[in-house]
Amino acid sequence: MASGVLPVLLGRATRLADFIQQGRKTYSATVQLGVATDTDDAQGAVIRECPIPPLSQDLLREALSKFEGEILQVPPAYSALKVAGQRAYAVARRGGEVALAPRPITIHELRLGDWSPTTLTLQVTCSKGTYIRALARDIAVALGTVGHLTVLVRTQVGSFCLDDAVTLDDIAARGAPATCLPASQAIPDAPIFSATSDQSLKLLNGQPIAVQIVRSASVWVYDPTGSLVCLASADGTLLRPLLVL
Repeated sequence: MASGVLPVLLGRATRLADFIQQGRKTYSATVQLGVATDTDDAQGAVIRECPIPPLSQDLLREALSKFEGEILQVPPAYSALKVAGQRAYAVARRGGEVALAPRPITIHELRLGDWSPTTLTLQVTCSKGTYIRALARDIAVALGTVGHLTVLVRTQVGSFCLDDAVTLDDIAARGAPATCLPASQAIPDAPIFSATSDQSLKLLNGQPIAVQIVRSASVWVYDPTGSLVCLASADGTLLRPLLVL
């Protein structure tokens, strides 16, 4: 039901996971109206059916506009969030009550694609922590009915796009080294600093170095051989290592 971009990090590059997770994510989502499921997607059990009011372009745009920008979203009961120290989905599967508090998220862009009297296709660009299943559920309610997610394709995560992705078959045929990208692709717009051998050694040992460099939250640092040393931050006078790579 779900497919698309999944960044996979190897070796020391796994330290960049938090930076990638903070990036925006873009999805193509299909919503089935009139039927609700316990998981808010097509893999769950049907729990409610409801008539669908007549839809129009204006009605749909008005409903979608309510979900743009910073909003509060109640996550699905079947999620990996913890309730009293247990995963919510585990509690739900045992028939327990799951009460998850609304969480702030940001919908940067929400566009309507194809639609019919019973289905919607949406293009969503959102922040970390957004559940597209919950968005589908809530949009259906805003339209005066119920609904669930039937198809989800993640088309972009940060700088990583679906057009540049490789499949497991690609990796098997070409080998992992041939399909890997350099760690710097995690933050492709970050400036680059070429360090001397002495500077590289200090940074590798977690020490800042004094350099006149433009302020930046992320700077890729390379040693004289062209090897990536670390991801650093610059305040204008000091370069401080954030992650040694």
